[in-house]
Amino acid sequence: MRIDILSLFPEMFEGPFSESIVKRAQEKGLAEIYIHDIRTYSTNKHKRVDDAPYGGGAGMVMMIEPIVAAIEDLKSKVHYDAIIFMTPDGEVFNQNIANRFSSFENILLLCGHYKGIDERIRENYITHEMSVGDYVLSGGELAAMIVTDALIRLIPGVLGDETSALSDSFQDGLLSPPVYTRPFNFRGLKVPEILLSGNEKVIVEWKHQQAIERTQKRRPDLLENNKY
Repeated sequence: MRIDILSLFPEMFEGPFSESIVKRAQEKGLAEIYIHDIRTYSTNKHKRVDDAPYGGGAGMVMMIEPIVAAIEDLKSKVHYDAIIFMTPDGEVFNQNIANRFSSFENILLLCGHYKGIDERIRENYITHEMSVGDYVLSGGELAAMIVTDALIRLIPGVLGDETSALSDSFQDGLLSPPVYTRPFNFRGLKVPEILLSGNEKVIVEWKHQQAIERTQKRRPDLLENNKY
């Protein structure tokens, strides 16, 4: 998978993308990530990329020229399965969307700033608009990092255990069940005996029931359209 990211602050990605799973995926050659500075596409001598909105109002708007120039330049080199604008008013990103996007070969992420981008970009160049929650961030970089991490960990071969991602929360519409590890007894706090029974069928059934109960308690909204 190749992910290109258009940003006003490319340095923000250096730390998160040079650690953990994202780093591993790149080292294995399973993912390619390229960060592009939108300012390099500005024709303004001061590399300005924003201007006041038509019709008045507070804040600034990201200009159409540098963003379109960046998108068109990248599209001339790569065929993108999705061009995604990270914005608070987009569709809320979830595990189902991550699963679907993880099958794409090439993705372009655009990080918004200020009051947003010129609407003509959204109408003519963007294929998907994504939000990571009902709140506003100072920019789309953090949201782009979240989406990138969620997609890359689903690529076969990235995780050490190939089945690990399949047991994550939300994969089956439920939260994950509780998990335990050594020691069995910590200051009188013991691991449920059933997990040491060795009966795989019983353990699977127990975990499934625990997942349902945890979801009912913590995220009952997930069960509204769930067969459970």
